[in-house]
Amino acid sequence: MAEVFSIPLTTRFRGITVREGVLLRGHAGWGEFSPFLEYDDPTAAPWLACAREAADLGWPAPVRSHVAVNVTVPACGPEEAHAIVLAGGCRTAKVKVAERGQDPGEDEARLEAVRDALDAGGPGGLVRIDANGGWDLEEAVRRIPVLARAAGGLEYAEQPVASVEDLAACRRRVDVPVAADESIRRAEDPYRVRDLEAADVAVLKVQPLGGVRACLRIAEDIGMPVVVSSAVESSVGIAAGVALAAALPELHHACGLATVQLLTGDVTAAPLLPVDGALPVGPVEVDPARLAALAAPPDRARHWQDRLARVGSLLDGTTS
Repeated sequence: MAEVFSIPLTTRFRGITVREGVLLRGHAGWGEFSPFLEYDDPTAAPWLACAREAADLGWPAPVRSHVAVNVTVPACGPEEAHAIVLAGGCRTAKVKVAERGQDPGEDEARLEAVRDALDAGGPGGLVRIDANGGWDLEEAVRRIPVLARAAGGLEYAEQPVASVEDLAACRRRVDVPVAADESIRRAEDPYRVRDLEAADVAVLKVQPLGGVRACLRIAEDIGMPVVVSSAVESSVGIAAGVALAAALPELHHACGLATVQLLTGDVTAAPLLPVDGALPVGPVEVDPARLAALAAPPDRARHWQDRLARVGSLLDGTTS
């Protein structure tokens, strides 16, 4: 069974306003296939492997029952950022920065608002930033200390620059820890980050890396603390990320899995939303009525069914 969904976002995020994908039903449960629209079929293949794992195999046994998470703040204005953090119910906030077309001062104002919102809940809140590789090396070295001051300190800076070589150089020139995301999930060699000592933290996203078991192998081999993050999925996709975080032998940081808050709806009657800053571990049951209400229009459904068939053929080593 394959069902195509289309869910509007509460705010523009990563350049999109609607999140689309396919839910697959197997004997082990539901899996989600939702690669971003600009990804070609080879790039989308691990995403389908992840969905099939969830639907057909299920996940390894967890070692924890709940996973601490951060609230995600898009590249929005300070008032909206403040409100998102207050409503998020988390003690860690991940803030998008280096948005194309925005003034650098907007990042500082956003971070100041986030710090103010976290402090409203008491001391000890953590702020991390994510530039999605949007700076060059010199700009990253210049901007990170400024943003650290605006945020009242940074837990880490995620993917401040695009290349692994620049990531390694940045790590050696700033006092803030550096996390690698795209340098792992979109690299031909995800272990180059380890070999160049380019990061302090590895950010793993379960769909782009091929599933929970594939990520567990990478986590073991890469040898650094791991943060599990989302690709802005429905609760079905988020459940796979939670399963990965729950199966890791050690988990030192809150994970970026509270992004169902960015969606206007969900395919389940029990969305994976944080309670006391954490998500529960376990499968998600899809609600047929909610799924029907979020069904993609016919043209988008055909697009996704065609894409699913092409990527499935690629993954299976056959031709369409």
